[in-house]
Amino acid sequence: MNIEKVAVIGAGVMGSGIAAQVANTGLPVVLLDIVPKDAEDRSVIAKGAIAKMLKTDPAPFMHKSNAKLITPGNLEDDLEMLADCDWIIEVVLEDLKIKHATYEKIQKHRKKGSIVSSNTSTIPLHKLAEGQPDEFAKDFMITHFFNPPRYMRLLELVVGEKTDKKSVEIIREICDVRLGKGVVHCHDTPGFIANRLGVFWLTAGVNEAINQGISIEVADAVMSKPVGIPKTGIFGLIDLVGIDLMPKLSASLLSTLPEDDAYRAEFVDHKFVHDMIEAGYTGRKGKGGFYRLNPDAPKGVKEKQALGIDPASFTEGHYQKSEKKAATSLASVAAGRQGLKAVVETDDAGGAYAWKVLSKTLAYAASLVGEIADTVFDIDEGMKLGYNWKKGPFEMIDALGAAWFAGKLGEEGIAVPDILTKIGDGTFYRIEGDKQQYFGTDGKYNNVERGEGVLLLRDIKLSSEPVMKNGSASVWDIGDGVLCFEHTSKMNTFDEQIFELLHKSIKTIGDGTGDYKALVIYNEASHFSAGANLGLAMFAINIALWPQVEEFVAGGQKAFMALKYAAFPVVSAPSGMALGGGCEILLASDAVQAHSETYCGLVEVGVGLIPGWGGCKEMILRFQEKEREQFAKGVEKHGKDAMWFAPDTTPVGATRKAFEVIGLAAVAKSAAEAKSIGYLRESDSITMNRDRLLFDAKQRALELAKDYKVPEKVEEIRMPGPGGKMALDLAVSDLRKSGKATPYDVTVSDHLATVLSGGENADWTKPISEDDLVKLELIEFMKLVRNEGTMARIEHMLEKGKPLRN
Repeated sequence: MNIEKVAVIGAGVMGSGIAAQVANTGLPVVLLDIVPKDAEDRSVIAKGAIAKMLKTDPAPFMHKSNAKLITPGNLEDDLEMLADCDWIIEVVLEDLKIKHATYEKIQKHRKKGSIVSSNTSTIPLHKLAEGQPDEFAKDFMITHFFNPPRYMRLLELVVGEKTDKKSVEIIREICDVRLGKGVVHCHDTPGFIANRLGVFWLTAGVNEAINQGISIEVADAVMSKPVGIPKTGIFGLIDLVGIDLMPKLSASLLSTLPEDDAYRAEFVDHKFVHDMIEAGYTGRKGKGGFYRLNPDAPKGVKEKQALGIDPASFTEGHYQKSEKKAATSLASVAAGRQGLKAVVETDDAGGAYAWKVLSKTLAYAASLVGEIADTVFDIDEGMKLGYNWKKGPFEMIDALGAAWFAGKLGEEGIAVPDILTKIGDGTFYRIEGDKQQYFGTDGKYNNVERGEGVLLLRDIKLSSEPVMKNGSASVWDIGDGVLCFEHTSKMNTFDEQIFELLHKSIKTIGDGTGDYKALVIYNEASHFSAGANLGLAMFAINIALWPQVEEFVAGGQKAFMALKYAAFPVVSAPSGMALGGGCEILLASDAVQAHSETYCGLVEVGVGLIPGWGGCKEMILRFQEKEREQFAKGVEKHGKDAMWFAPDTTPVGATRKAFEVIGLAAVAKSAAEAKSIGYLRESDSITMNRDRLLFDAKQRALELAKDYKVPEKVEEIRMPGPGGKMALDLAVSDLRKSGKATPYDVTVSDHLATVLSGGENADWTKPISEDDLVKLELIEFMKLVRNEGTMARIEHMLEKGKPLRN
C-alpha cells in the first residue's frame, strides 16, 4: 500500500503542525477537530489553525501554497473523509478517555487496511489499544513527532505485538524519506526515549540549581554549549516549551512509571512553578518565564531580566537584571573548549552543577538500556534528534571515560548500572575496520547500520583519507568516480584556500573520463556556507590592500566560472544557510540537490556590497531564461501574435526582478521557497531527510555524467542600459522619500542597478558577453568596498551579527 492521503485528528499546535509537514511533502491532508459550542462555522478550529500557520514564524509551511493541500473539517460532519485516507494520525488531548472515544469514531469510518497512529508523548501503546478490536490493533502504532514538526527531526516509533509488520515498514519509510524524520524504534514504555530522559534531565537541572543556590544564568551558561547542549540550557528550554507543560509531563510520567523508577525520587512538585503558571508566567508564550524583558525599561530599550528562584513562592519582585556576562565568564564555561570532562572537573559553581545534573542523567540513561530501547545507539539518536544534543548520553559517557564515570558514581554512593559494569574499561562506541560499532546489552559490539539511500561523509572518513586537503577544505572520494568537496573553514566561509582547492579538484577530475567523473559540493556542518570570510576582507580593507581585495574577488569569480564550465557535472548539496557566496556557488552549479531546510540568499547589500562572484550575472540569466520559457509556453498556448513582447527584445523585466531579489536581500526560508524566488531552478531537486542528501546528490551527479555536455559560454546578454537603470533609480528614490530606504541604501542600489542594466555604455540592441558582465560586477564591487559606509556595515555585521540600518 502507498500512502496517498493522510488525515490528522486534532488541529492544535501539534496536530496542525503535523498536517503542515505532511502537506510539505505534496500529500493531501484532511484536518479535523471538534465543533465548538455555538460556532457559526462548525470547522472553525481547523480553518483557524491553517490561517494561523500562514502567519506563524518560523513557518510550519515550506511554501505558503502547501496550505491548499489541507482540507479542514470537523469530527461531527466530516468523518466520512477518513474513508479516502491511508494514514490517520490522532493528535487529541493526552486523556485516555478522549483518545478511546476518538478511536471509536475512526474505526467506524476508516477504510480497511488504513493505518492509524497516535502522537501521544507519554501514554504507552498498550493502554491506548486497550478495548480496541483486533482489526484496529493490527493497524495501530505510535508515531511521536516533536514540536515544531517541520524543524524537529526525531520521530519515535512504537509498535505493539499485534501491529502488522508491513504497516510498520510503510510508516517508517514515509516518515524517513518523505517527512525527513530520524525514525527511532522505542519500546512501549512511559515517555519512550527522549521525554523519559529529557524530563528527568530538566527536573534534575531545576532541583540542583535550587539545592546549590546558583542563579539560572549560571545553570544555563554551563548546561548548554560547554557540554554540547543547545544554548537555551535548562531554564531557557523550559521557557521555550512552556512552563505549564512541565507539570503535565510529570503527572503523565508519574501515573505510569514503575514504583522504583529514579524519576520518582528526583521529582519535586515546586510551589513556585504553580504560582508562575497561575500568574500567567508560562514562558515565551506568556508574560515571561524564568527570563523576561523588563516591562519598566525605557521605551525602545530591551533589558533582559532573570528570575531569582524562591522555592517557597513566586512574585514579580523576584526578577532582577540578567547577569549573563558574569555567568559566561566562569572557568567551567570556558573549560567546554577542552571537552566534557574538563567542565565537570572544574572547581567552581558551574562545574559542580554540571557534574550533579549530568551524573544523575547519564546514570539514569544507563539504567534504562534494554527497557526503553534495544540499544545505546537508539537512545543516543533519540536525545540528539529530539533535544538537539551534540552527543547522546553514551557518547557523553565515552567522553568522560566509562570506567572513570562508574568510579565517580561509586564514590558518591550512586548505584552503578549493569551496563557500566559490563563495559569496564571499554567504550560504548568503537571503530572496527570501516564500521562504527556500539556496545550491546549482550556484551558484544554490533555494527551501526545505515538504511538504504543513506550516505554520510562522517562514515566515509572512518576508513579513508582525503584525496587532497588544505586548511580550509578537503576533498573525499565517495565512490563510483565521484569526488566530494567539503568546506572546513569557520562557518564554511570562502577564502583563497577554498578557491585554490576548487581549481585543484577541477584539474584532478579533468575531462571526466579518468578516475573521476563528477563533483559534489557538500558538508555536514549546521550550515552550508555563510559566504565570504568578512573578517579576512575587513583586515585587508582596513589597511587599504586594494589590489589584494580585488584579487580575492576576482579569484572567486574565476573559481565559480571554472566550476560552471568544467568538463564534468558539478552538483551542490546545501543544507542550512547558503548565503552570499554560499548562494553564488549554487548558481554556478549544473544542478542543486538541496535539503528541504536550505535557507539561501544573495544578502551582500546588508553589508553595503553587491554580489561579486557572479550572483548578479546568474540572476539576470535565470530570469531571462524564465521569461523565454514563459514566452514559449504562451506561444504554444495562444499563438505568437497574441504575445505582445519577445524576451530578447525587452530585457527590462529580468533586470527588474533581479534588482528586487538582490536589492531586498531576499532569503528563501526553505528549498521550496528558493525555487519560487529563483535561486533554484525548477529542475533542481529537494531531499527531505538530511541523512539522505549526499546519496541523492551523488546519484544526481552520476546521472548527469552519463551524457554530459559542457555548457556553452553565454556570449550575448541583452541589457537595458542607462534607460533601464533610470527606471530602477526612480523606484529607489521613491523608497528613500517614503523613509523605506536609507541614504546608503541608495548608494548601494546605484551600483547594483549599474551592473544589472549592463553599465552606462550598454544598449539592448547590442548584447554584451558573460565575461563583460562579470568584469562590470568586479568594477562596481570595488567602488563600494572603498566606501566608508560599507566599512561601517561590515564592522557592524562582524560585531553584532546583523545588518546596520542607517
